[in-house]
Order: sequence, then structure tokens, then C-alpha cells
Amino acid sequence: MTKSLSVLGATGSVGTSTLKVIAHSPERYEVNALVAGSNVDGLASACRQTGAKRAVIGDAGKYSELKSALAGTGIEVSAGREAVLEVASQKVDLLVSAMVGAAGLEPTVDAIKAGSSIALANKETMVCAGTIVCELAEKHDVRLLPMDSEHNAIFQVFEYDSAKAVDKVIVTASGGPFRTSSLEQMRAATPEMALRHPNWSMGRRITIDSASMVNKGLELIEAFHLFPITADQLDVVVHPQSIVHGMVRYCDGSLLAHMSLPDMCGPIAHCLAYPTRKTAPVAELDLGMIGRLDFEKPDLERFPALKLARDVMELGDAAGTIFNAADEVAVEAFLGRKIGFLQIPELLEDVLNRLHTQNMLDCPDQLDEILQLDQVARRVANEVIGKMAA
Repeated sequence: MTKSLSVLGATGSVGTSTLKVIAHSPERYEVNALVAGSNVDGLASACRQTGAKRAVIGDAGKYSELKSALAGTGIEVSAGREAVLEVASQKVDLLVSAMVGAAGLEPTVDAIKAGSSIALANKETMVCAGTIVCELAEKHDVRLLPMDSEHNAIFQVFEYDSAKAVDKVIVTASGGPFRTSSLEQMRAATPEMALRHPNWSMGRRITIDSASMVNKGLELIEAFHLFPITADQLDVVVHPQSIVHGMVRYCDGSLLAHMSLPDMCGPIAHCLAYPTRKTAPVAELDLGMIGRLDFEKPDLERFPALKLARDVMELGDAAGTIFNAADEVAVEAFLGRKIGFLQIPELLEDVLNRLHTQNMLDCPDQLDEILQLDQVARRVANEVIGKMAA
């Protein structure tokens, strides 16, 4: 039997890996729609490759260009934010949520309301609205399949029937390009240096977040919502080889770890085939060739975003929304050379403190409240950047 799929963020790093998995076994999947932000050529090529019924470009100004690129194919073309939400609202067997940033929140929520199972690669959905999203998923009987490598790894070794026996859930981190750098070296880091991830090929924002370990903080918050655990059951360990992606320790001392090469096709294939397993376009893991696996505790002095994320986790969805929005602004500012690398976590903490003093951390219970808070946090973050650069 084939599965019907829609892919949000089809031309990003996760999206292109998803298309690779689909191409490996095209007979298993029927592609309803592919959605991209502004990459017309990539989207048109992907639609032809997969035989997608519909192509949606988020940038409304590129409708004519996409229409021309797909002329004669019979593929339905639409553009703009409303078109993205319309596609998300069409029920499919599985919707891959791989849009970058808070922009992926609203369409993911619409897909849940439509009753589509979700392969979740947009961690911001859970960081900003984990409580609301989990309640909606339960209400609509929708399964959330974690697609991020760390959460997918934990999902594969988490024994839900023995959840009360779980002692720790451990998220691994590569340490990024600055794992062994001094604070002085990190202070002088350029965007080019921060974009040189040693193990993974990812988009620009997630690569910078990996360098600052903000990404690992976001993953802690996401894990808190995805799994039936408390905040103090979560831990992070630095593992530079990126072979072990997640671990669960049980009360009897057993430590179950998921291992694979650092290739997103693995977790994607697991989600697309779930609850079965199918062959995937991934290389075999040969531990004899790798030779050794190293682990170390993260340095919270050099990577303060990890501690800040734990505070955010305790404060709730409003703090998560602010944390994420400020980070999206901070990363763009760093890439634009408006702030230094070490100013990224400083900015996040500053914005959180400012909005905390304005009593804006009350947990929102509606999606529109989260979206409004997201915009407020971005405005405040830009104001702080202006003062930093002055």
C-alpha cells in the first residue's frame, strides 16, 4: 500500500533528504503536495521528480515563475501563505513538517487539525507551542513522529510501556565547530567559521545554532514535550563523532543507545515507513572502521544557551516562543555581521528578561497569542541589536 505525503520545506536540507528517501522507493509514496519558501527551480524539479499533484511557493511574488517552470506538467500551482495553509489542511497519511523556524508552526497545527500524522522536523513547533500542539494531537488522534535525528533516536529506544522505569533521556551533541575553542576564539568567530560544521550538512540557521548549542537547547525543550518525562530527567552529552544520536537510561542501569551514521535519510526513512521498517539510502555503520566513540560533558560557560534553555523549559510556551524568535533574529544579525558570535546567547537572555519584566510569560492557550508574542519578541530583539551595534 502507498502512503500519501505532503512535504513542507521541500527544498531545505531535510526536505531534499526526504525526497531522496522517496526516490529510493517511489512505489511506496503518493506525493500530494510539495511546499517551498522561495526556491522555484528546486521546487519545480522536485515536483517533476516525485510526480507531486501540487506545488506551492510561499513567496507569492514567484507564482508566475513557478507556473512557467511547471507549464505542461499538469501539476497544480499556487503561491502565498494562504496556499501553504490550505495544503497543510488537506489530510494525508503523513505530512512532513520541515519548514524552518516559527513559520512552520501554523501549517503544522492546521495539518494536525486535519487529522494527518506528522513527521516533525520543525522543532520550533514544540518549542513555541508544545502544550497546545500535544493537546491538539491527542484531541485529533494524530501521531507525532519525531524526525530530528536526536528525537527520532530516543523515540526508537524509548519503551513507552515502561515509561515509569525511565531514569534519564540523553540528547547527544556534536559540539559543533567550536567544541574545543576558547572563549577568546569564540568571541572572534566569523560566520564562515561558525558555518563549518564538522559532521552535518544543514541549513544556515541550524548550523549557527549548532555552533552556539542553542540548537541543543531547543532540542531539550522539544524532547520535554515529546516524551512523558520531567525536565530534570533530560541531559546532554557531547559526542563529537555524531554516531550515537540519543540514549535512554532505565532504573535497572540499562542504557539503550541508537547509533547510525550522521545522515538524515535514516530518521526520515524511519518516519516515512513507520510502524514498519524499509530499506533506506544510507551507508552501513561499521564501528570497527570508526574505532572509537568519545563522550564529554558540555561546558556551560562557553555554551550558556544550554542553561538558558533549561530555564525556558520551566517557564513554558511563552518563554519558548520568545527564546526561538530572539534566536532567529540573532542568527540573522550574526550572519549579517551586526553582532558577534558570543552576543547571540546574550541577546536571547536580554530579550527574555525584558519581556519577563513586562509580565509577558503567561502561558498562552491560543495559537494567535503565540504568533503575536513571536512578533513582539522579534521587535524587541531588533531593538536590542540596534543598541548592541551602536
